[in-house]
Amino acid sequence: MKDVFYLAWRYLRYNRIKTAVLVASISLILFLPAAMQMLVREAARVLTARADATPLLVGARGSGVDLTLAALYFREPSLPPMLYREVERIQKTGIAAAIPLNLRYTAGGQRIVGTTPEYFDFRGLRIESGRGLALLGECVLGSRAAETLGAGPGDDVLSTPAGAFDVGGSFPLKMKVVGVLAPAGTPDDGAVFADVKTTWVIAGIAHGHTDVTAPSASSGVLSRGEGNVVANASVLPYTEITPENIDSFHFHGDRDGFPVDAAIVVPPDRKSGIVLRGRYEEDPGDVQILVPRTVVDELVDTMFSVRDAVFLVTVGLGVATLATAALVFALSIRLRRREIETMRKIGAPRARLAAVLATEVLLVLLASFAIAAGLTAIVSRFGGVMLGMVAE
Repeated sequence: MKDVFYLAWRYLRYNRIKTAVLVASISLILFLPAAMQMLVREAARVLTARADATPLLVGARGSGVDLTLAALYFREPSLPPMLYREVERIQKTGIAAAIPLNLRYTAGGQRIVGTTPEYFDFRGLRIESGRGLALLGECVLGSRAAETLGAGPGDDVLSTPAGAFDVGGSFPLKMKVVGVLAPAGTPDDGAVFADVKTTWVIAGIAHGHTDVTAPSASSGVLSRGEGNVVANASVLPYTEITPENIDSFHFHGDRDGFPVDAAIVVPPDRKSGIVLRGRYEEDPGDVQILVPRTVVDELVDTMFSVRDAVFLVTVGLGVATLATAALVFALSIRLRRREIETMRKIGAPRARLAAVLATEVLLVLLASFAIAAGLTAIVSRFGGVMLGMVAE
């Protein structure tokens, strides 16, 4: 059998380009359906796990999918913000806790999540280095955000304005990094966490001012009079909150009217959640309450429908590819007629010739299966990481 294998191997090696094209085509046809199945299953698992851990969501009325993706996976909010009074309203019911989320801003491409300390307990997030949030203007980085921004405790990160021409609203805020979270394998790893009040500072709802009566502020003063000081345009709201100026920061208006993008609602039991949902359904307004798992299940159903359609297309392409490969082998045999005839004349039996040709096909198929299996193993091992990179 060694001679059969040797002749088949030498032929495939001599025609390496044709062999490589065949092996690559068959490998992809074998690999793509398996990889697609695994990636869809992994995506469904990640989506449902995050949704299962979140009992209820409250946000502005509109697309439930947009609200869920923003609140659970920190996508850019597409719905208008709701008022903070909704958070207070839920708290006052006494049957559920509400954790606000303000998601309008970013820092170095990473989403800033304005929330409260209860969020960290709710998600089971642990500080790996540094400490938690304590003062206005501080932030805690997720593990991936810290790596992306190249920052750690003691460093600073600068928020990104809402828009290039947003001169009257949000402005960059230099935030002090006080801690980095341990890796959680969730969207929390890529977030910059700050107190919700800090995001209101970014929004321009709260700010501090230079003490223009102090001698050090003389460069920013146009004129001084009895009981009156006129400042010039150089006296702007602070872009950094320090121990020296933190007392000068103040909020304009009633906190109940400040914006948040969503609130995670955590009832103590299923009955309390049903009661709260019933109250919102009886009093429909500008907000909605939804169950994230229900929304995610609809997304997953759509994913599986798309997967099935793509699978059918892939099967059709696979049949076409295998038919093409069979045609290539058939044409190859016809082109090698003189070679085969020479082998027969020197005494090679028909069975031996058939074995050589069959071995060539078998080697191509074995190489294709091996490559497809290797690629499938890589996707199986690193599928979650790949999905995370795509999500970013």
